[in-house]
Amino acid sequence: MPILDLSVPIRSGMPVYPGDPEVTVRPALTVAADGVNVLHLDMGSQTGTHVDAPRHIDDALPALDELPLERFTGPAVVVDARAAGGGGSIGREYFEGRVAAGVIVLVATGWSEHWGTHEYLNHPHLTVAAAEYLVASGVRTVGIDALSVDPTPAEEIPAHRILCGAHAVIAENLTGLAAVLAAQEAGQRVEVSLFPLRLTGADGAPVRAVARVGL
Repeated sequence: MPILDLSVPIRSGMPVYPGDPEVTVRPALTVAADGVNVLHLDMGSQTGTHVDAPRHIDDALPALDELPLERFTGPAVVVDARAAGGGGSIGREYFEGRVAAGVIVLVATGWSEHWGTHEYLNHPHLTVAAAEYLVASGVRTVGIDALSVDPTPAEEIPAHRILCGAHAVIAENLTGLAAVLAAQEAGQRVEVSLFPLRLTGADGAPVRAVARVGL
């Protein structure tokens, strides 16, 4: 089964959510001076392609390391939401009859094409009704190829609160979902892995998101 990379590269000066820590990657040790290469990383827990744990929005909810590993891998369903457009709403009609308990839902908005531009902030987002439908359907892992499942910037983050309140995992800043969608439309099975760094008590962490596609 081919493996498709769904992650953005981590590098100095990369895009971050407004107000999040900027990213700096620089040498800490070098072969020339120290005999080995080691990088020094400065970044936030929500850097690049990452997952949000429920703790992201409420101290009383589970942290990243308190979630079962099954939450980060499994069969996936890609939902084509590219018609929503810039700043558009992704309602429950996109998901009705397409999702079920036990699957990872990947929302393909096409917005990863704008990564690194100001337009990336004007991404589509989930409606309250969509988030509620996903939770009611038993979905506990939702990924999107955009900066957030809620609008950016936002005073309120209702989709986060609904999903995280149900102890769901949210993956954001995915990329390359068009290829996964095409594989699904060709009748191929899709499995996804979104394993994060094992950070104790964390609100989230970067992931190397990948999809396996095949018959």
